[in-house]
Amino acid sequence: MTALPPLLAAAFAVLLLWLARATWMAARTRNAARAGYFTAVAPLFDRQVTRIAPSGFARMTGHIGPDGFDLQAVPDGLTFRKLPALWVMVTLPQPMPVQATLDIMARPTGQEPFSHFSQLPQSLPCPDSLPPGTGIRSDDAAGVPAAALLAPHLAIFADPKVKELLISPKGLRLVILGDEADRGRYLIFRDGEVGQQPLAPARLLPLLDALRALRDDLVSEEST
Repeated sequence: MTALPPLLAAAFAVLLLWLARATWMAARTRNAARAGYFTAVAPLFDRQVTRIAPSGFARMTGHIGPDGFDLQAVPDGLTFRKLPALWVMVTLPQPMPVQATLDIMARPTGQEPFSHFSQLPQSLPCPDSLPPGTGIRSDDAAGVPAAALLAPHLAIFADPKVKELLISPKGLRLVILGDEADRGRYLIFRDGEVGQQPLAPARLLPLLDALRALRDDLVSEEST
Protein backbone atom coordinates (compact mmCIF):
# COMPACT_ATOMS: atom_id res chain seq x y z
CA MET A 1 0.00 0.00 0.00
CA THR A 2 1.33 3.42 -0.95
CA ALA A 3 2.08 5.65 2.04
CA LEU A 4 0.41 9.06 2.26
CA PRO A 5 2.61 12.06 1.46
CA PRO A 6 3.97 13.58 4.72
CA LEU A 7 1.98 16.80 4.35
CA LEU A 8 -1.28 14.94 3.72
CA ALA A 9 -0.61 12.55 6.59
CA ALA A 10 0.02 15.48 8.94
CA ALA A 11 -3.20 17.19 7.83
CA PHE A 12 -5.12 13.95 8.35
CA ALA A 13 -3.68 13.58 11.86
CA VAL A 14 -4.64 17.15 12.72
CA LEU A 15 -8.18 16.51 11.47
CA LEU A 16 -8.50 13.40 13.63
CA LEU A 17 -7.29 15.32 16.69
CA TRP A 18 -9.77 18.12 15.99
CA LEU A 19 -12.64 15.66 15.62
CA ALA A 20 -11.68 13.90 18.85
CA ARG A 21 -11.53 17.20 20.74
CA ALA A 22 -14.84 18.40 19.26
CA THR A 23 -16.51 15.14 20.26
CA TRP A 24 -15.09 15.38 23.78
CA MET A 25 -16.19 19.01 24.15
CA ALA A 26 -19.70 18.22 22.89
CA ALA A 27 -20.04 15.34 25.35
CA ARG A 28 -18.79 17.52 28.19
CA THR A 29 -21.28 20.27 27.33
CA ARG A 30 -24.14 17.77 27.02
CA ASN A 31 -23.33 16.11 30.35
CA ALA A 32 -23.12 19.46 32.14
CA ALA A 33 -26.45 20.59 30.69
CA ARG A 34 -28.18 17.38 31.71
CA ALA A 35 -26.75 17.47 35.22
CA GLY A 36 -27.86 21.10 35.59
CA TYR A 37 -31.33 20.75 34.11
CA PHE A 38 -33.06 21.64 37.41
CA THR A 39 -30.55 24.26 38.58
CA ALA A 40 -32.75 27.24 37.70
CA VAL A 41 -35.74 25.94 39.70
CA ALA A 42 -33.77 25.28 42.90
CA PRO A 43 -34.68 28.72 44.40
CA LEU A 44 -38.36 27.71 44.37
CA PHE A 45 -37.66 25.29 47.22
CA ASP A 46 -36.69 25.75 50.85
CA ARG A 47 -34.15 22.97 50.45
CA GLN A 48 -33.34 20.40 47.80
CA VAL A 49 -31.25 17.33 47.10
CA THR A 50 -30.05 16.55 43.58
CA ARG A 51 -28.51 13.38 42.19
CA ILE A 52 -27.73 12.18 38.68
CA ALA A 53 -29.97 9.55 37.11
CA PRO A 54 -28.57 6.83 34.81
CA SER A 55 -29.68 8.96 31.83
CA GLY A 56 -27.26 11.68 32.96
CA PHE A 57 -30.12 14.05 33.79
CA ALA A 58 -30.53 15.46 37.27
CA ARG A 59 -33.22 14.18 39.60
CA MET A 60 -34.24 16.57 42.36
CA THR A 61 -36.15 16.25 45.61
CA GLY A 62 -37.31 19.73 46.55
CA HIS A 63 -39.13 20.75 49.73
CA ILE A 64 -41.57 23.61 50.21
CA GLY A 65 -42.52 23.61 53.87
CA PRO A 66 -43.70 20.07 54.71
CA ASP A 67 -44.23 19.13 51.07
CA GLY A 68 -41.53 17.23 49.20
CA PHE A 69 -41.64 17.08 45.41
CA ASP A 70 -39.80 14.64 43.19
CA LEU A 71 -38.61 16.07 39.85
CA GLN A 72 -37.43 13.74 37.09
CA ALA A 73 -36.39 14.39 33.50
CA VAL A 74 -37.11 11.40 31.26
CA PRO A 75 -35.58 11.36 27.76
CA ASP A 76 -37.75 9.67 25.15
CA GLY A 77 -35.96 8.24 22.13
CA LEU A 78 -37.39 8.37 18.65
CA THR A 79 -40.49 6.38 17.86
CA PHE A 80 -42.35 6.23 14.56
CA ARG A 81 -43.18 9.73 13.22
CA LYS A 82 -42.05 11.39 16.44
CA LEU A 83 -39.17 13.68 17.45
CA PRO A 84 -36.98 12.83 20.45
CA ALA A 85 -38.49 14.44 23.53
CA LEU A 86 -37.77 15.18 27.17
CA TRP A 87 -40.59 14.65 29.65
CA VAL A 88 -40.60 16.26 33.09
CA MET A 89 -42.34 14.33 35.87
CA VAL A 90 -43.40 16.35 38.91
CA THR A 91 -44.60 14.11 41.74
CA LEU A 92 -46.06 14.84 45.16
CA PRO A 93 -45.47 11.47 46.86
CA GLN A 94 -47.90 11.68 49.77
CA PRO A 95 -50.67 9.27 50.79
CA MET A 96 -53.90 10.50 49.21
CA PRO A 97 -57.46 9.85 50.47
CA VAL A 98 -58.51 8.02 47.29
CA GLN A 99 -59.40 4.38 46.79
CA ALA A 100 -58.28 3.94 43.18
CA THR A 101 -55.81 5.16 40.59
CA LEU A 102 -57.03 7.66 38.01
CA ASP A 103 -54.80 8.46 35.04
CA ILE A 104 -55.65 11.27 32.60
CA MET A 105 -53.42 11.30 29.53
CA ALA A 106 -53.43 13.77 26.64
CA ARG A 107 -53.02 12.05 23.27
CA PRO A 108 -51.97 8.62 24.60
CA THR A 109 -49.95 6.45 22.25
CA GLY A 110 -49.23 3.49 24.53
CA GLN A 111 -45.49 4.18 24.15
CA GLU A 112 -45.00 6.73 26.95
CA PRO A 113 -41.85 5.65 28.86
CA PHE A 114 -42.95 7.41 32.07
CA SER A 115 -46.42 5.92 32.50
CA HIS A 116 -48.39 2.72 33.09
CA PHE A 117 -51.50 4.31 31.58
CA SER A 118 -52.09 1.52 29.07
CA GLN A 119 -51.94 -1.13 31.82
CA LEU A 120 -54.91 0.25 33.76
CA PRO A 121 -57.85 -2.02 32.92
CA GLN A 122 -60.81 0.38 32.82
CA SER A 123 -61.43 3.16 30.31
CA LEU A 124 -63.60 6.08 31.45
CA PRO A 125 -65.50 8.66 29.38
CA CYS A 126 -63.70 11.94 28.70
CA PRO A 127 -65.36 15.20 29.79
CA ASP A 128 -65.97 17.77 27.08
CA SER A 129 -63.71 20.21 28.94
CA LEU A 130 -60.63 18.14 28.11
CA PRO A 131 -58.82 18.38 24.76
CA PRO A 132 -59.93 15.97 22.01
CA GLY A 133 -58.03 12.69 22.12
CA THR A 134 -57.54 12.72 25.89
CA GLY A 135 -57.75 9.28 27.50
CA ILE A 136 -58.84 8.41 31.04
CA ARG A 137 -58.15 5.06 32.66
CA SER A 138 -58.45 3.59 36.14
CA ASP A 139 -58.01 0.37 38.07
CA ASP A 140 -61.40 0.88 39.76
CA ALA A 141 -63.84 3.37 38.27
CA ALA A 142 -66.06 3.17 41.34
CA GLY A 143 -63.27 4.46 43.57
CA VAL A 144 -62.07 7.55 41.68
CA PRO A 145 -62.70 11.10 42.95
CA ALA A 146 -65.97 12.78 42.04
CA ALA A 147 -66.11 14.56 38.69
CA ALA A 148 -67.26 17.79 40.37
CA LEU A 149 -64.17 17.82 42.58
CA LEU A 150 -61.81 17.22 39.67
CA ALA A 151 -63.40 19.61 37.18
CA PRO A 152 -61.59 22.82 38.29
CA HIS A 153 -58.22 21.03 38.23
CA LEU A 154 -58.58 19.76 34.67
CA ALA A 155 -58.07 23.29 33.32
CA ILE A 156 -54.34 22.61 33.46
CA PHE A 157 -54.77 20.55 30.26
CA ALA A 158 -55.43 23.80 28.39
CA ASP A 159 -51.63 23.95 28.23
CA PRO A 160 -50.77 21.72 25.23
CA LYS A 161 -47.50 20.67 26.86
CA VAL A 162 -49.26 19.07 29.82
CA LYS A 163 -49.27 15.35 29.09
CA GLU A 164 -50.55 13.50 32.16
CA LEU A 165 -52.25 13.89 35.52
CA LEU A 166 -52.03 10.87 37.78
CA ILE A 167 -54.02 10.53 41.00
CA SER A 168 -53.32 7.49 43.15
CA PRO A 169 -53.40 6.43 46.81
CA LYS A 170 -49.61 6.93 46.84
CA GLY A 171 -49.57 10.50 45.53
CA LEU A 172 -50.11 12.88 42.63
CA ARG A 173 -48.13 13.47 39.45
CA LEU A 174 -48.10 15.87 36.54
CA VAL A 175 -46.04 15.21 33.41
CA ILE A 176 -45.19 17.90 30.87
CA LEU A 177 -43.20 18.07 27.66
CA GLY A 178 -40.04 19.80 28.82
CA ASP A 179 -38.25 19.89 25.47
CA GLU A 180 -38.31 18.45 21.97
CA ALA A 181 -35.53 18.02 19.43
CA ASP A 182 -35.29 20.69 16.75
CA ARG A 183 -37.00 19.24 13.69
CA GLY A 184 -34.61 20.74 11.14
CA ARG A 185 -31.44 19.68 12.96
CA TYR A 186 -32.85 16.24 13.58
CA LEU A 187 -33.89 15.65 9.97
CA ILE A 188 -30.65 16.96 8.49
CA PHE A 189 -27.99 16.10 11.09
CA ARG A 190 -29.84 13.45 13.18
CA ASP A 191 -29.22 15.72 16.17
CA GLY A 192 -31.76 14.56 18.76
CA GLU A 193 -30.25 16.25 21.81
CA VAL A 194 -32.79 17.63 24.31
CA GLY A 195 -32.60 19.46 27.62
CA GLN A 196 -29.78 21.84 26.77
CA GLN A 197 -31.57 24.73 28.49
CA PRO A 198 -32.52 24.42 32.19
CA LEU A 199 -36.16 24.07 33.16
CA ALA A 200 -37.56 27.55 33.80
CA PRO A 201 -39.05 28.38 37.23
CA ALA A 202 -42.09 29.92 35.52
CA ARG A 203 -42.71 26.55 33.86
CA LEU A 204 -42.52 24.55 37.10
CA LEU A 205 -44.23 26.79 39.66
CA PRO A 206 -47.80 26.39 38.26
CA LEU A 207 -47.35 22.61 38.41
CA LEU A 208 -46.33 22.71 42.07
CA ASP A 209 -49.30 24.94 42.86
CA ALA A 210 -51.66 22.69 40.90
CA LEU A 211 -50.57 19.55 42.75
CA ARG A 212 -50.91 21.18 46.16
CA ALA A 213 -54.33 22.61 45.30
CA LEU A 214 -55.56 19.20 44.14
CA ARG A 215 -54.16 17.54 47.28
CA ASP A 216 -55.92 20.11 49.48
CA ASP A 217 -59.25 19.55 47.74
CA LEU A 218 -58.97 15.76 48.05
CA VAL A 219 -58.16 16.02 51.76
CA SER A 220 -60.98 18.53 52.31
CA GLU A 221 -63.45 16.26 50.56
CA GLU A 222 -62.38 13.31 52.70
CA SER A 223 -62.87 15.26 55.94
CA THR A 224 -66.43 16.37 55.13
